Amino acid sequence: MKYKNKQLTTENTNFQSLAKKFGTPAYCYSYSKLKENINNFKENFKSFSPLICFSVKSNTNLNIIKEIKKFGLGADVVSKGELMLALKAGVNPSKIVFSGVGKTYEEISFAIEKKILLINAESKSEIQEINKIAKQKKKIVKVGIRLNPNTDAKTLKQISTGKSENKFGVNSKKFYELVKYCENSKNISLECLSVHIGSQILDHKPYERMLKAVSNIINKTNYKFKFVDLGGGMGISYSDKIKKLNYKKYNSAIKNFLKKHDTKIIFEPGRSIIGNTGTLISKIIYIKDGGAKKFIILDAAMNDLMRPALYGAVHKILPVNKSNNVSKNIYEFVGPICESTDKFVTLKKFQKLKEKDFIAICDVGAYGMSLSSNYNLRPKPVELLVKGRTIKIIKNRQKHTDLI
Repeated sequence: MKYKNKQLTTENTNFQSLAKKFGTPAYCYSYSKLKENINNFKENFKSFSPLICFSVKSNTNLNIIKEIKKFGLGADVVSKGELMLALKAGVNPSKIVFSGVGKTYEEISFAIEKKILLINAESKSEIQEINKIAKQKKKIVKVGIRLNPNTDAKTLKQISTGKSENKFGVNSKKFYELVKYCENSKNISLECLSVHIGSQILDHKPYERMLKAVSNIINKTNYKFKFVDLGGGMGISYSDKIKKLNYKKYNSAIKNFLKKHDTKIIFEPGRSIIGNTGTLISKIIYIKDGGAKKFIILDAAMNDLMRPALYGAVHKILPVNKSNNVSKNIYEFVGPICESTDKFVTLKKFQKLKEKDFIAICDVGAYGMSLSSNYNLRPKPVELLVKGRTIKIIKNRQKHTDLI
């Protein structure tokens, strides 16, 4: 995004025109940024040609998944619904990995029927359930076991997944036990060691510690894994102050790992592919004087973008029309929902705003619409894809009649 003639634009389309034509709030995605992110990811890890499975939970728009699939990516899913979506988008089942701690009988059965690449199991009970269903269906099911490496990703507590206190994966002792169980089963083919330590990771060092833990486990089990699934979690810069993850150093660590272990690497990126492609356009309904600060009341709310309310995430906010008039007031950008947590950010030295102005909330492509809800019986926003000069509605705005 950049300003042209003081108007914020994406792919030469200004947000003011999008807001007036399609209404607000509106999610807008840049195709060129999506393409750039995918090609950049591929380029950084091309030396070992990983299987890249897009994390569907980060963005569940069917049309977005269709575009991503065209670049040869697979899908990482965590529910039957996400698996159905990936299949509908045309993702090859041989490139789909099913993760998650609580897969039901129905979900496991469906995954087996669709002949997906892997079911990554996260407990002994789940392995036993897969084995039982596989016997019933007289199938051999390819599985992975998710290791919890007790590695601190140094990220937000709410999105850490690789520490012993987290619910994900199994510890090393249980991992060895499950390897033996799989080896003795006629209906399970153990093909993968899976690991994922968290989200929005900006430092390569936690990944290095993770790889060391995985290497030790492989050496002790003495088992030949066809795949090692390293998950995702690669972070993005939500503000100018945040440093980017050094892909070159992570790539180097993986190459060193592969010198010791002959295996195929799987990645499950979500945010790093889609996060900075999305913008939420919103209109200022009212500006309310709160004494020490002014409340900028938007028509977008926590039901449209949950991340700030859920775990204090901060998204950059930009005015759609730029001016040189800086306000002396402190601005707190809030939504109309009846919750005190319905706020986005508090800013000083922002440009002077007035009612009916449009603003842009940046980097909302990941966990924006996929975490949205109808709280306060609010319809979900329209979703737009800007591809060169083409603007396509990829999800219609909900109507109240859809909800009531």
